[in-house]
Amino acid sequence: MDRIRIEGGRRLSGAIPISGAKNATLPLMIASLLTDQKLTLENVPALADVALLKRILANHGVDYMVSGKRAGDAPNIGETLTLSAENIVDTTAPYELVSRMRASFWVVGPLLARMREARVSLPGGCAIGTRPVDFFLMGLEALGAKIDIEGGYVVAKAPKGLSGARVHFPHVSVGATHTIMMAATLAKGETLIENAASEPEVRNLADCLIKMGAKIDGAGTPKIRISGVDALQGTTHRVLSDRIETGTYAMAVAAAGGDVLLEHAEPGTLQAALDAITQAGAEITETNAGIRVCRNSSGLNPVDITTEPFPGFPTDLQAQFMALMTRAKGTSHIRETIFENRFMHVQELARLGADIHLDGQDATVHGVEHLKGAQVMATDLRASVSLVIAGLAAEGETEVNRVYHLDRGFERLEQKLSACGADIERLSG
Repeated sequence: MDRIRIEGGRRLSGAIPISGAKNATLPLMIASLLTDQKLTLENVPALADVALLKRILANHGVDYMVSGKRAGDAPNIGETLTLSAENIVDTTAPYELVSRMRASFWVVGPLLARMREARVSLPGGCAIGTRPVDFFLMGLEALGAKIDIEGGYVVAKAPKGLSGARVHFPHVSVGATHTIMMAATLAKGETLIENAASEPEVRNLADCLIKMGAKIDGAGTPKIRISGVDALQGTTHRVLSDRIETGTYAMAVAAAGGDVLLEHAEPGTLQAALDAITQAGAEITETNAGIRVCRNSSGLNPVDITTEPFPGFPTDLQAQFMALMTRAKGTSHIRETIFENRFMHVQELARLGADIHLDGQDATVHGVEHLKGAQVMATDLRASVSLVIAGLAAEGETEVNRVYHLDRGFERLEQKLSACGADIERLSG
């Protein structure tokens, strides 16, 4: 099993190209089920989750083609992926595939809207919490679907098609917003989604759907209106830059020190996180090429954060920020309000010398003067990269095990960091 070795204490200098966003790519790929024409996605990151979703969509009959790079293309240019769901041959998404990636459950909306039926495995538990699908099912039922749970599968049927309705989510859910928005594009009449997720990835999906012929207003706000159409067409769409990768590398620079340009970064998609990093003592400057992150030899300031739906501080950057705060001169407080059980990285950070105390969904981080390298174990995607950040700032050698989690969401992480001076390598076996 692969692991990553880091020799800490190296300042970072240079440029890191930010890849296309995983959290935008996955719903965009699933949107291919809504049309019998080709959907071409540009700037697609080469990630394990993307590869798995290709397999899941192929199981439904979706053909896909990845365009090769042209001569002279930079290595950071994302893939171009063309998907064709001309003939959907199977409306079942089996447990053995859905259980490996929760986002694959979202196929239930497009399949139901276009094929009028879907049989999709319940995704089951997750390392960072249960994340139930109640809101998904409530929304689909509001659109007229008949939902049954049979043998661990959601069996959804709408023999006469879906009909527009008012869907109010009790809590903000990005996945449910994606799913109901996609389903509503082919429903009869108007759908109003209230308390919708406002994340940039929702806006990116809506922009693609509009190019495909959907009628959507308000995406990126808590109220989204969709007027259903009879059919959607193919189009070409570019995946937005990954705000979580941007924030992660910005925190890595703040932790290790240095001066790095994050190319293609879109600061408006993570302003709350950039503000927190600035308060911690890094200097962040917007440029035409992205954002520049600098931190000199001065220490880090403690900063309190609370994770919130967009435009608040992203839960997907909480672990990374905690790693940064382990080196702050003082005490910081971190409250996790989105997912339960998302502090599994704490015990591994403690192995490096971090001083962190937990009380339910609150963490108190007492900054320490030094972290020291150690063997650590990744528990999930964001936790694994928090250990990389801590390792970059630690004295001596850190070895991060179970890094297959990293491959789900970070493209070429070792190469990007080593190009900026980090002493980091992947070890096999």
